[in-house]
Amino acid sequence: MKRFGLAAVAALAIAAVTPASAQQVLKVGSTPTGIPFTFLDTKTNSIQGIMVDLVTEIGKDAGFNVQIEPMQFSALIPSLTSSKIDIIAAAMFITAPRKEVVDFSDPIYTYGEGLVVPKTDTKAYATQDDLKGETVGAQVGTAFVDALKKSGLFAEVKAYDTIPDILRDVNTGRLKAGYADYPILAYNLKQGGFPEVRLVDGYKPVTVGSVGIGVRKGETELLGKINASLAKLKANGTINKILEKWGQKAQS
Repeated sequence: MKRFGLAAVAALAIAAVTPASAQQVLKVGSTPTGIPFTFLDTKTNSIQGIMVDLVTEIGKDAGFNVQIEPMQFSALIPSLTSSKIDIIAAAMFITAPRKEVVDFSDPIYTYGEGLVVPKTDTKAYATQDDLKGETVGAQVGTAFVDALKKSGLFAEVKAYDTIPDILRDVNTGRLKAGYADYPILAYNLKQGGFPEVRLVDGYKPVTVGSVGIGVRKGETELLGKINASLAKLKANGTINKILEKWGQKAQS
């Protein structure tokens, strides 16, 4: 009886300090090199950016905590489908091939690819045809690299692990031109780290898409919560405040 009594007292003590409904912690995959959407802040050694701020606000509204897991862009979908993470929050376009393996939220932000060339190249490139026969670069796993390869316009489309890798090769003249997410290119160049790179004004993007938050196929309850929170955060102006915080134009 004494042993049972002690066990009962211990159980009551644990119950007293444990919340009745502890919030669920969901693992969120984000990339360290997609500034301003997601990036590694070296001062805090943590992943920051638009999508991190947004998924954190969604968690607050929907009733779950987030644990950010840094990884390369190409590892996001495999990590989601193998249950290493629960959510993708990165600069990932909602595309038909991805929708075959990932369920996406409602669209959050829409843009196309930007074009970067060495600053010494002053030609006014307007379309991809203007670079026909050249060697260009794009990030592996993105919608841009697939579209560039399928176009058949280029001598070679080099696949890079990160956008800063593309910018480094353009900056040193090793690469004729690079294509990547326009907002990410613009933000990187604004920081001044690639002084010999020019973002081409007047270039018309071919691959225009919308970023969304990804969850595993069949996670209808979680997706419903995310979409409900997105609608609320859009209506109360939170999404536009986050975009403006990171130097991006508000979208209606």
